[in-house]
Amino acid sequence: MALKIYLPIYIILYMLVAFVIPTYRTYKQTGINPITFGKNDNAHDYIGFIMKVLIVLLFVAVLTYSMSEKMYSYLVPISYLQTQILTITGLALIHIALVWISFAQFQMSNSWRIGIDEENKTKLVTDGVFSISRNPIFLGMIISVLGLFLILPNTLTFFLTITTYIVIQIQIRLEEEFLQKQHAQDYVNYKLKTKRLL
Repeated sequence: MALKIYLPIYIILYMLVAFVIPTYRTYKQTGINPITFGKNDNAHDYIGFIMKVLIVLLFVAVLTYSMSEKMYSYLVPISYLQTQILTITGLALIHIALVWISFAQFQMSNSWRIGIDEENKTKLVTDGVFSISRNPIFLGMIISVLGLFLILPNTLTFFLTITTYIVIQIQIRLEEEFLQKQHAQDYVNYKLKTKRLL
């Protein structure tokens, strides 16, 4: 019962910490809107649209679980994965991921963007958690969705986990191509010493 109340609260907190607060902070400090999706009809913006759909489906999965068992049964729960150890593991992962994302966003400071910003040059951040992963925020997002799947193993969260991983991998490659153009040899050197995810 506690999990049915806590998970929607966590998802709202996650959205605030991972998206709303950094967007507001960056805009307040720079006057730049860090949300770059939706300005053109290209692959980058299509990925942005898919990410929005995945976030909505994430809310659907959590709210369906919290509202009623009958409604949740329509998501076809994977019963053999509904164990206490996997639930605890999932809860640990979603909280570790949120802290990890928060650190990464703090270290990005005003360079933080949702998508590719072709209008404003940003600093290449390579220290802190960025010395361990070139894409720590995306890594945190992947871990978050995996954790949610372990907490609520069903067909929708399984689909979300696989699709989120694929979409993030595509977005990472779009961003890498852009960053290499923007930062030239500095980014090439960074790629040589730091892994894409971990």
